[in-house]
Amino acid sequence: MAVNFKPMGDRVLVQAIEEAEVKKGGIIIPDTAKEKPQEGKVVALGTGKRDEDGKLIPFEVKKNDRVLYSKYGGTEITVDGDKYLVMREDDILGVIE
Repeated sequence: MAVNFKPMGDRVLVQAIEEAEVKKGGIIIPDTAKEKPQEGKVVALGTGKRDEDGKLIPFEVKKNDRVLYSKYGGTEITVDGDKYLVMREDDILGVIE
């Protein structure tokens, strides 16, 4: 799937992974009680961050990585009807393997 959005600088485009509506015990969780997702998939990377000398610092994440990000990190956007988050790489807490 190609997304018509290219992040700039050290920003990353992440698609949130929604948690399941039904838990193991068969309990259905209404939308109002769900927490904001903190897990997603990296869809696109920006151009990268530069240090004080102008040298490009490579990203620690790569496309298609499953990541855990800070609860209120990023800016929500909609591209072609799909919801994404644009966030700095610093807002990503880690990669889920």
